[in-house]
Amino acid sequence: MMTDPIADMLTRIRNAIQANHHRVAIPASNTKRDIARILRDEGYVNDVSLQEEGPQGAIDIELKYVGEQEPVISGLQRVSTPGRRVYCGKDEIPQVLNGLGVAIVSTSRGLMTDRQCREQGIGGEVLCKVW
Repeated sequence: MMTDPIADMLTRIRNAIQANHHRVAIPASNTKRDIARILRDEGYVNDVSLQEEGPQGAIDIELKYVGEQEPVISGLQRVSTPGRRVYCGKDEIPQVLNGLGVAIVSTSRGLMTDRQCREQGIGGEVLCKVW
């Protein structure tokens, strides 16, 4: 039984990047779909597609590289875990590498980037950081 599916997703992406793979398949859930969508919208991955296979389905992520070997994603960090939840108010939203990275925050309006949270003036649970 997996206790932290978001950490599993980030680890699968991290491992695929280290092995220089161009695609990675991840078991689907609504939260993971939203995280993958944010990664695509922020330019960290090329494409995200949903595979409707089996009862759960899978998310197929096409990783983005600069040139042949240099990945766009240089770091992924899980912030809030099932054993230690990390929440932030609208004035405490973390900034990753002075704005060069992105923090993904779970809010009452869905998953958003740190930039979107500051614009809308809302806080929430900080899920992960990507740079």
